[in-house]
Amino acid sequence: MSHHQHRSRSSIHDSIFFFRIRSASASTSGGFLYGYVFNRQRQDERLKRGGEQKSVVILSPRPYSSVFRPLLQILGPLCFDIGKRALELVAAHVASWPSPIPGKLMELPIGSAVLKVHLPPLLSFPANGDGDGDRCDGDELALSAAMAPFPPANPSIPQGLFHDADLFGIFRGILLQLWVLWELLIIGEPLLVIAPTPPQCSEAVAGLVSLVAPLLCSIDYRPYFTIHDPDFAALNSLREGDAFPPMVLGVTNLFFLKALQNIPHIVSVGSPSPNSGRSLQVAARPSSTNGPGKNPRFGKLNLEQLSLNKFSPTNLLNAMKLRRDGPLSLMTEHKEAIWSTYSATTKPDTSVLNRLIDAGMSPRIEESMSVVNNEILRRHFLELTTNFLAPFGPYLRATMPLEGSSPFVEPPVLPPFHADDFLKSLAERGPGKFLSKRMRANWLDLYRCFLRGRNFMPWFQRRRVIAELEQQRLWRQARMNADMKKLILKMSELEVVDSFNAIERHLLREMQRGVDSAQACQKLKGDLEAVFNVLPKDTQQLLLSHPQRASLLGVGL
Repeated sequence: MSHHQHRSRSSIHDSIFFFRIRSASASTSGGFLYGYVFNRQRQDERLKRGGEQKSVVILSPRPYSSVFRPLLQILGPLCFDIGKRALELVAAHVASWPSPIPGKLMELPIGSAVLKVHLPPLLSFPANGDGDGDRCDGDELALSAAMAPFPPANPSIPQGLFHDADLFGIFRGILLQLWVLWELLIIGEPLLVIAPTPPQCSEAVAGLVSLVAPLLCSIDYRPYFTIHDPDFAALNSLREGDAFPPMVLGVTNLFFLKALQNIPHIVSVGSPSPNSGRSLQVAARPSSTNGPGKNPRFGKLNLEQLSLNKFSPTNLLNAMKLRRDGPLSLMTEHKEAIWSTYSATTKPDTSVLNRLIDAGMSPRIEESMSVVNNEILRRHFLELTTNFLAPFGPYLRATMPLEGSSPFVEPPVLPPFHADDFLKSLAERGPGKFLSKRMRANWLDLYRCFLRGRNFMPWFQRRRVIAELEQQRLWRQARMNADMKKLILKMSELEVVDSFNAIERHLLREMQRGVDSAQACQKLKGDLEAVFNVLPKDTQQLLLSHPQRASLLGVGL
C-alpha cells in the first residue's frame, strides 16, 4: 500500500509501499513473499551523490497490508531515530501477538498503542501448492462467506485482499475506466500498471486485486516490479506474437513500455509529484442550490470532467490523440489513461459516480472524503462481483435431508459442472436483474472469457470443497437430531438392515475422527442398538458373528 509522510524539513521524504516476489519456501502463501517497505530519501549536498535513501523492510508470507502499513508508520521513523534498538522493542511486542485469525478483527498491542485491524478472509489467499483440491478445515468453513446474490450488509468488513486500498485516490483521474479494469481482472488478462512512484503503483495494483472481491484472484500480481526481479528475464525474452502470461505488473520504470511490448493492456495512474493535487474541479454550485445547512466546501464530482455526460468533439479528439500516440507518449509526459483494445461489457454506473464527493483542495478533508468514496466504490464492485458469481450458486449449494427422510443414507453429490451446459442454461434464463441493467447485449461473452481464464477454476474448486464440507456438516447434524425409533416405524425390514449398515459406517467414521466425536459416537451407538433390537433373531445372530460389530453393540462373544 502507499503512504507518504512529509517531514518538517523539505530535504526528507518518507513513503510506504510493498512488493511481491517468488519464494522457494513451500510454507509461503502460494509460493510468494510480500515485502512492506518504509523508505526514507534524504537530500544533503554534503553527501557524495547529493543525497541518500534507506529502507526498513518487513517480509511476510501473508499480504496483511492492514497490519504492516500502520506497523511501519511506527517502526520506520523509530528505526531512523534510535536505530537497532527500535527493531528489538517492536519485535518484542509483535512476538506477543496472538496467531492471526483470517476474517476477524484483531487487536494488536504495540507499546502504548493498539492496532485494530480486520484481516482478510481465508478464502482470499491463494492455495498452497498447486491449488487443485485445496482442503479446507472446519475453521475455514466457518469463516467462508455463503454464496449469495447480494454482498454482506457491512461493506467495511473485508471480503478479499487489500480492503484498505485507496481506490478513489489512485484511480480518481480515470474513474470511468474502473469497470473496464474490473472486467480485465475478472477474466485474468495481463495488465501493466504505470505510475510515477512505487507507493502509487503498488497502491494501484492492490486496488485492482481488491476490485474483484470476493473472487479469489489467482493470476500473478506484482505491486512494484523492477528489472532486478528474477522473473524479468523470462518476460523480456518473449518474442513478438508470444502470449503474455496472465499477471498484473506495477512499474515506475518507463523502460518496461519498450521491453514488454507484448502486454495487451496498459494503464497509467498517479501524479508525477506526491505533493501535486489531482482533485477534479468541483461543479459550479450557485448559493441558491446549496440550500440552508449545506456545507459549501463539499460537492459532487463534476461528471463533465469525466467526459461522461454527453458526446463532444473535444472529447473525441482527445481520445483519438491518446490512441494515436499510444502508451509511449508517457515517455514525454505522464498522463492518467488506459490503452487497450478490449471492449467492455459492463457500463459505468452513473448512479455510483454521482454519489462520489469532491472535497476541494484541503488535504485533511480530502482524506476523510476518500474514506466515504472508497466505501461507495467498494460496496458497488463487491455487489457487482457477487452478482456476477451468483449463477454458479446451484453448483456450490449444500443440501439438507428432506423432512421425514433418513439422514443416515449418503448425501447426494453436488451437480456436475459442464461449461457448455452452464452457458446454454445461463443464456436461456439471463444474468439476473442487477446485471441486466448494467451490461450490454454481449454479456455472455464475459462469462465465456471468465470460464477460460485463470481465476475461475481455483475459485470454483475451493467453493466446491466448502460446499461438500458444509453438506457433510448439515447431514451430520441431522443424524444427531434424528429420532431413530420413529424412523424405524416407517421402514421395511430391508430398509432397517440398510439403516443398520449405514449407522455402522457413520459410527466407525466418528470413532476414527476422534476430535469432538464422543457425543456423536454415543448417539450413533444408541441408534445402532435401536435398529438391532427390531431385527429378526436370525439376522441378529448373523450380525453378531462379526467380532467388531459385536463390540460396537456392547455384546461379548
